[in-house]
Amino acid sequence: MSASVLTVSVISSVSFGMYKNFLCGICKLRYRAADAKPSKLDVFLAGGAAGAVRVLFMAPSEVAKVRMQTQRNPHPSIASPQPVSKPKYRGSLHCLKVIAKQEGLGGLYKGCSALLCRDCFSSAIYFLTYSALCDWLTPAGKNKPDFLVVLLSGGFAGVLAWGFATPMDVIKSRMQTDESDQHKYKGLVHCVRESVRKEGAKVLFKGLGLNCIRAFPVNMVVFVTYEAVLRCTDYYLNKK
Repeated sequence: MSASVLTVSVISSVSFGMYKNFLCGICKLRYRAADAKPSKLDVFLAGGAAGAVRVLFMAPSEVAKVRMQTQRNPHPSIASPQPVSKPKYRGSLHCLKVIAKQEGLGGLYKGCSALLCRDCFSSAIYFLTYSALCDWLTPAGKNKPDFLVVLLSGGFAGVLAWGFATPMDVIKSRMQTDESDQHKYKGLVHCVRESVRKEGAKVLFKGLGLNCIRAFPVNMVVFVTYEAVLRCTDYYLNKK
C-alpha cells in the first residue's frame, strides 16, 4: 500500500510538473512570455506532452501492478495434502526483478503503445477540461478560480479523462499480463481486434463506471492541492 501511494505521488508530481513546464515553454515560444495567458490549444498540447513523459516513468510500475493483481496466489487445501507452491511474485520490487530477468528490459515496458495512447490523449483532455471549466465558472474580473470552482473542475476533468482512457486501459492491462511464455497478443491492434472479436465492443469499457466514480473525488483533491502549491509558490516568490 505504501509503495502504491509513493508511486502515485511521484507520478502526479512528474505529470503536473511537466505540464507546467511544457505550458511555460509553449507560451514563451508563441507569445515571448512564459507567464502569458495560454490558449486552449496550448493547454491541450502541454497536457499531451506531459502524458507522454509520464509513460516513461510509470510503465514499469504499471506492469508490476497488473502482474501482481492478476497472479493467482495458491491457498492451502484440506483435501489436498500436497505442499502449496510459492507465488511467482512476492512484492512489487521482486516482480520487477523477475520480469527484467525473464523478459528483459522490454518486458518492463510491455503495453507501452497502449499506455501512450491512453495517457497522451487523456492527459490532454484532463488539463484542457480543467482549464476550460475554470475559465467558464470563474466570474469576469477574477484572476484565479475559487475553492468550489477548483473542486468541481478537477472532479469533472478526472471523470472525462477516464471516460476517454478506459478503452486503452483495458487493452494495456491485457497486453501487460501477456507473459513471455504466452504470446497471446502480437501488438496493440491485434489485442484490440481479438478482445472485441471474442467479447464484443463492450469489453473496451470494462470498469468505466468504477473509474469515473473514483476519479471525481480523487481529482478534486489533486487539483485543490495543485492550486494551493501554485499559489503558495507565487506568494513567496512575489514576497521576495
